[in-house]
Amino acid sequence: MRRIIIILLSQLVTILLFSQGSTIATLDIRGLKKTKISFIKNVINTHSGGVLDSLQLDEDIIRLKRLPLVSHATYQVIAHKGNSYNVIIDIEENFTLIPTVNIWTATNRQFAYKLGLYDFNLLGKGIAFGGFYQNNGYDTYSINLRAPYLFNNQWGIAINHQNWKSEEPLYFNNGSANYLYNNRSFEVLGLFELNFNHKFQFGVNIFTEKYKYITGLTADDIPTNFEVDKELFKFIYDLDFLDYHYQYVNGFRSLLYVQYVTTENVYQDDFFIAWNDFFYYKRIGEKGNWANRLRLGLSTNNESPFAPFSVDNNLNIRGVGNLIDRGTGVIVLNTEYRHTLIQKGWFAMQTNVFLDAGTWRNPGGDFSDFANAQNIRMYPGLGLRFMHTKIFNAIFRIDYGYGITENASRGIVFGIGQYF
Repeated sequence: MRRIIIILLSQLVTILLFSQGSTIATLDIRGLKKTKISFIKNVINTHSGGVLDSLQLDEDIIRLKRLPLVSHATYQVIAHKGNSYNVIIDIEENFTLIPTVNIWTATNRQFAYKLGLYDFNLLGKGIAFGGFYQNNGYDTYSINLRAPYLFNNQWGIAINHQNWKSEEPLYFNNGSANYLYNNRSFEVLGLFELNFNHKFQFGVNIFTEKYKYITGLTADDIPTNFEVDKELFKFIYDLDFLDYHYQYVNGFRSLLYVQYVTTENVYQDDFFIAWNDFFYYKRIGEKGNWANRLRLGLSTNNESPFAPFSVDNNLNIRGVGNLIDRGTGVIVLNTEYRHTLIQKGWFAMQTNVFLDAGTWRNPGGDFSDFANAQNIRMYPGLGLRFMHTKIFNAIFRIDYGYGITENASRGIVFGIGQYF
């Protein structure tokens, strides 16, 4: 009780001080090793000589904790002279030079691997740069640059190039066929942060798709080999009210993706696709976290094996299998409870209990498809998380999903980072 009274009194004193037109005499940023102080000062809105605003300081701390380079951040306010104060921001940096190593068995039963390296704090300025090489029987590579605060604390840019190859199943009415799919793309996006909660991305992706028939069913109206050039116009709106405390997350976030693809070929028309991911996280006690993601999406409803929404282990339903179906509409709910079992220094281990459930609209179908039992999939399961709390996204996850709907499968899913 005494502790609660002291906290309330300190908060009351802080509010009274901040309401008197107090100013910031000095701003001291501590704890930085790789990151440039100039970059941190560019990101936040609190500055020396400015007005002392507790709400602005709270927002700046949350903004810093959203950066990949920051593990945790706090601030102190110390009396200086008269009505001025010294502000100290303490930052715990993440290690941000992250290698990627994945090993698995590909669809063609060949041994597959992926090697990559990314720096999420290039030059100490919060720039993410890196790439990967993948071999799953075919050579794939990607190079990515993302600088969200390149010009100021509102404007940035992202540039991506990828040459992707993989065996892709295409689904027809009476069966499926495997194609070698090759996508060569170049993308440029503008990044704009309107304010603390509202961010936008917009730009264009110019790409070439190649399909080469390998095995399986074919049809008279679907070619065995073809190549087509396309342009994709992209818009993303990020409404973010999340707050982070190491591996714990609290709050709400909405991510809206809108894309329009233009093409000139007899097998595919121009099409529109949009989906929204709604996230809700709730901290439960000291060690618990309830996490939720709801995805709602629709696209142009062409009766085509190239439908954009897929049913896949690594995207939406854990345990269902790799790319087992496609659709032109999607409703997916992922919900899980995460509980920290061990927390010692930099290491933490979590367990989770989850339920992944979803349904799809068939290509050329109607909205009643969402209620069709053959399209509904429900997979409860259990998982483990092994974390390094001082390295960005250093979370190794293992999940086991068990299907309880018609013709369901089961399986283990490995990955890096939380599932959502």
